[in-house]
Amino acid sequence: MIYERIKKILSEQFEIENVDLDTVIREDLNLDSIGILEFVMAMEEEFGQTIEDDKLDEIITIKDAVDYIEGRSKE
Repeated sequence: MIYERIKKILSEQFEIENVDLDTVIREDLNLDSIGILEFVMAMEEEFGQTIEDDKLDEIITIKDAVDYIEGRSKE
C-alpha cells in the first residue's frame, strides 16, 4: 500500500511517526525546503517514478502524495 510506504519513508528519513492522510506535509511535518527535497527524492526512489517539479505545489497532504503516485502508476 502506497500510504504505508510513504509512512515508512517519513519514519526512516525524518523519524516522523504520527501521520495520516490529512497531514499537511510542509506545515504539520515542519519540513524545510531541503527536507521536502529529501522527501521527494526518497519517494522517487521508493516508487521508481519522477515527480515533476511543477506538480510539487499540488502535493500538499499525504493523501495528495498517495493520489499522485497512484495516478502515475496507472499511466
